[in-house]
Amino acid sequence: MQSFYLTTPIYYVNALPHLGHAYTTIIADAITRFHKLSGKKAAFITGTDEHGDKIVQAAEKAGEAPEAFTTRISNEFRAMWPKLGITPDGFVRTSSDHHKKVVQDFLQKVYDSGDIYFGEYGGHYCTGCERFYTEKELENGLCPQHLSKPQYISEKNYFFRMSKYQGWLKQHILDNPDFIRPERYRNEALAMLEGEVLDDLCISRPKSRLTWGIELPFDSGYVCYVWFDALLAYISALDGVESPQFKALWPAAQHLVAKDILKPHAIFWPTMLKAAGVPLFNHLNVHGYWLVRDTKMSKTLGNVIAPLEMSAKYGNDAFRYFLLREMHFGNDASFSEEAFVGRINADLANDLGNLFSRVMGMTAKYCHSITPTPGPDTELETALKDLAAGCFVNYTTLFGNFRFSAALDSLWELVRAMNKYVDSSAPWALAKAGNTERTGTVLHTLLELMRKTALCLWPVMPGKAEEMLSLLGVPFTADSSLCFLDDPATALPAGTPIAKSSNLFPRIETADSAEANAAKTDPPKKAAPVQQEAPEQPDTAVCAIPFSDFEKVDLRIGTVLQCEKHPNADKLLKFSIDLGEPNPRQILSGIAEHYAPQDLIGKQVTVVANLAPRTIRGLESHGMLLTAETGSGALSLLGAAIPVPAGTKIR
Repeated sequence: MQSFYLTTPIYYVNALPHLGHAYTTIIADAITRFHKLSGKKAAFITGTDEHGDKIVQAAEKAGEAPEAFTTRISNEFRAMWPKLGITPDGFVRTSSDHHKKVVQDFLQKVYDSGDIYFGEYGGHYCTGCERFYTEKELENGLCPQHLSKPQYISEKNYFFRMSKYQGWLKQHILDNPDFIRPERYRNEALAMLEGEVLDDLCISRPKSRLTWGIELPFDSGYVCYVWFDALLAYISALDGVESPQFKALWPAAQHLVAKDILKPHAIFWPTMLKAAGVPLFNHLNVHGYWLVRDTKMSKTLGNVIAPLEMSAKYGNDAFRYFLLREMHFGNDASFSEEAFVGRINADLANDLGNLFSRVMGMTAKYCHSITPTPGPDTELETALKDLAAGCFVNYTTLFGNFRFSAALDSLWELVRAMNKYVDSSAPWALAKAGNTERTGTVLHTLLELMRKTALCLWPVMPGKAEEMLSLLGVPFTADSSLCFLDDPATALPAGTPIAKSSNLFPRIETADSAEANAAKTDPPKKAAPVQQEAPEQPDTAVCAIPFSDFEKVDLRIGTVLQCEKHPNADKLLKFSIDLGEPNPRQILSGIAEHYAPQDLIGKQVTVVANLAPRTIRGLESHGMLLTAETGSGALSLLGAAIPVPAGTKIR
């Protein structure tokens, strides 16, 4: 049996868990569930990093001893995971005796090999980073991360000969292009290894300055540097390098981190493993930041998102779906409650929830809530099943490669296609005409594809996916698997009793929708029979607007004069666009993942020209580019079929 082993960062316990911790751990849970569903022996571990200066300071501020403080905060992390549907296979505390032994054994091995030496060092020490900085690393004399002046400390310490492995690590990264992914972070790691000599790593702190740490096995006067300590949790979680667990899972090891801790994982950790003779992990997977109003979350700014509040308010499965769907892995993404509600209403209520409600309602009405026997397929069924097969292949391929947003977009291509199939096949008309066999074919086709869709969604929305499968009469079990999506033997059997109705994702009423509903008059009572037919009708959730409203939109064709990346946002491009006006328009668009700037110069694009200007990440945008989303998750800029003068209006 194939294996899959994933680690989250070992979270620092100087503060309570927030959205960033939740996102990383939800990803780990989802991808591990995916691999379990794919028939692998899969496990992921998480834990808490409990040593170092910052912990001592945080404990003192809280009026607690470090042992009591770290236990309290570690318990907060551990308690949050099940509330978010997260089921780690292991949880490591770096203050545990078991972890201490693994760290000391590892240190002794590297020391005995000659790769740890004693020396004197003077440097600029940042308590926030818990590391020394050289003069060249400081920015105007300040720590580049905390923008504070480090304390200059000169002291004797132990050093790891990290510089010895610089050439080897660089070559390993070059020879293994997907060792660090996405590619931008591989390039960042290579930049750290090129041009200058890699410094040796100070791996100790004298007890005269810090006692809260793991004592060095070869010198009781020192404790281990927190990063050398914490990284080894990935091994202590498997009971050390000699354990059967380690031998079974480590060959499939991958790590998952945010981009702010790239260097310890891309540089420190591989060289440590090499020095100890331990095989390297397979992949380092690096994600971006969650931003709030285009700014990184910060307690100082008061914009930290509390994950349990969002989960409790809107449902945990919807929360998990939003995080995986909204962030393109590797890029930054913005979190807003408005965007969250928009996803729930559009993707979950209108698309998926509406599909289940319509199909199960019609199965209840025409088949007495029993899965019907299908007849022969027509071109409609063949086309839908061919599309579904492609969507399932794309979904599993993309999800397995950490491209969660694109994977879900591919699955939603099928969800939307099923809703369209309901409209085009019109089972209500078939039933009315007495065409029982054809009605059964349509409904069975839909119910079976809904089953497969629900199974695919289990890693993302385990609770709702299990509810969907239960509604369809095929409860989720330990034997459920993605391996048999195309196996006819696993298809939904005719005669299976299913639920009479479903209400998976009720729409969330916003202030705008409440105002619109208040303006409507109640339908007359005589219209009630028509309301009973609602499950059979095409989706009417999309609001129709009067033509006078559409006339207010100024759509024009523009020509791209210049295009470059936004200096402060990974996914934004900055355009200078000729719209036939005296001066070019500056427009920002979040399509950097899909287009290289140089490829867009001279291209004609469609612009919404009369939007009010807005500031995005410090730059003003005067309009919006129109794009179309393809089934593969890519975006295509909309333009003109033939070249037209810049500024041409679309009528």
